[in-house]
Amino acid sequence: MRNHKTGTREEWLAGRVELLNAEKELTRKSDELARRRQELPWVRIDKAYRFETEEGSATLADLFRGRSQLLVYHYMFGPDYKAGCATCSTIADGFNGFVVHLANHDVTLMAVSHAPLTKIQPYKRRMGWTFPWASSVGGEFNFDFNVSFTEAQQREGKIEYNYERGGHAMDMASVPPVVLDNANMAGTDVATYTRQRPGMSAFVCEDGVVYHVYSTYARGLDGLWGMYQWLDRAPKGRNESGVWWRRHDEYEG
Repeated sequence: MRNHKTGTREEWLAGRVELLNAEKELTRKSDELARRRQELPWVRIDKAYRFETEEGSATLADLFRGRSQLLVYHYMFGPDYKAGCATCSTIADGFNGFVVHLANHDVTLMAVSHAPLTKIQPYKRRMGWTFPWASSVGGEFNFDFNVSFTEAQQREGKIEYNYERGGHAMDMASVPPVVLDNANMAGTDVATYTRQRPGMSAFVCEDGVVYHVYSTYARGLDGLWGMYQWLDRAPKGRNESGVWWRRHDEYEG
């Protein structure tokens, strides 16, 4: 940081205006991508998915809570996890603030995990979260949307994630440290941890029919990860070499 170039206010302003033009172009491209997302064809969902919620058993249509749009965050919390994924937790920390705004704009935000509700609820209380969170345990929802996988799929390398199919079984010897760290923080082993994956999916309900509209995974979630949007504007940027984040109640001091 001390070796970073310095300059005059005039030099800074010239560079900032040049950067502003690039930022404006990125904004225009982002607006265009949003339009293209909204133009994707809707796919009717006929499967009768069931979920467990704090209000009881629910259908996918019930998760809309009377609104016409539903955004689902596929939160990594498997049946064998001891705690929710720490990385997903840093994303979910932002949900409480804007879930009410979305609700008042005809959009319901809902987290869905494959863990049972008996594991989700105490973790939710620990984190101090109030946004709705449903369990898909015992059903096919997570599997159909490619965020949960069986041991057989993992063993045989037949995992399809982020629109790519794995061609070989996972080599546990070459697991990135970030995955190992997250598995440890979830209180499980790497194989169990990676049978869950993060993502988000959008749905719409029209005339009583639910349609799938959009899903994104992996780096496609960057825009939802609030802390990184701030870090990208900080002097040192993301400035990371491994997992530095923790759940918000685990930082010292």
